[in-house]
Amino acid sequence: MSLTPLTERMLSRGLLDVLIRAGLIAVLVIFCFQIFNPFLDLMLWSVILAITLYPLHRLLKAKLGDSDGRAATLIVVVALIILMVPAYLLADSIAESVDHALTVVKEGSFHIPPPTEKVATLPLVGPTLHDFWLQASTDLTSLLRKVLPHLKGISLNLLGKLAGVGVGFLMFVAALIIAGVIMAYGDNGSRSAVQIATRISGPVRGPNIAVLCTATIRAVAQGVVGIAFIQMLLVGVGFVAMGIPGAGLLALAALLLGIMQLPVVLISLPVIAYVFATEGTTAASIIFAIYSLVAGMSDNVLKPLLLGRGVDVPMPVILIGALGGMVTSGFIGLFIGPVVLAVGYQLFWQWVENPQEEVQPGQPPQT
Repeated sequence: MSLTPLTERMLSRGLLDVLIRAGLIAVLVIFCFQIFNPFLDLMLWSVILAITLYPLHRLLKAKLGDSDGRAATLIVVVALIILMVPAYLLADSIAESVDHALTVVKEGSFHIPPPTEKVATLPLVGPTLHDFWLQASTDLTSLLRKVLPHLKGISLNLLGKLAGVGVGFLMFVAALIIAGVIMAYGDNGSRSAVQIATRISGPVRGPNIAVLCTATIRAVAQGVVGIAFIQMLLVGVGFVAMGIPGAGLLALAALLLGIMQLPVVLISLPVIAYVFATEGTTAASIIFAIYSLVAGMSDNVLKPLLLGRGVDVPMPVILIGALGGMVTSGFIGLFIGPVVLAVGYQLFWQWVENPQEEVQPGQPPQT
């Protein structure tokens, strides 16, 4: 059956109108994304914090005269006070390390002992390491002049990483404040999330997807990031009480290991060995060793309590999310990456395991 010229022109015009509208919508979406992109990580982290802390907000709301603003303000203030403790420890540790290094350099008391002959017998690197070590012990000044260009690049890179950590901490504080505003309007936000999911996946699956995303965010944020933060506080308190040099940096390293699902005892065991080597087998060192081991392995007790309340997410997904988030978004991505990847993982498998039902003749499809 052939179409008349008039019908063909009408179809061509209709198709052209659709393409023009789609193009205009695409241009608008691209412009909106470019404008919003600088704030994407901040808003993602704000939403993650708001969803994670919202059950606590509802509990406090009932005890504070049914006031959303008071409950959100209390949570934000207490969280900021808790955040200041590790931030102060980290800053104090860095300042103490730099001051100690400057003092050693000024006094000229730093001396490297000469290597033993066994170092030269090491395979592959033995002779080179022995010569380098021997020159460092006899003429450190000329050696530093030789390696200074390389040290300069490493120092600048290290300063850049520390600056990234500082920016990430400021973003975390800003995200926490924005999360408080979101929690104050939590009921409206919950309804909006269900409406958006319903519009995308239909009235049957939409509410279920909203519930799944909420449960996944809370499970990962509490069971991964929350546990890592608790372990950092426990380990950091022990390091500070024992007077370990660089306690703040070691606590930060424990936080990173906890988020990447690596055992924190990788930090605790060398510190315990250092304490026994410097302090000897005293009552304080034994108590510190027991406390550090318990704090380093506390995730074995906390994970069933926190992570088990949500949905199951394989640990490789969390590890990939942490590493990929850190590569793409820096320090703050270390927190956002596992949560976002876990949500995508859950949505993907729900789509795989629950294919859309076949549409009956005469029944419009659900979109």
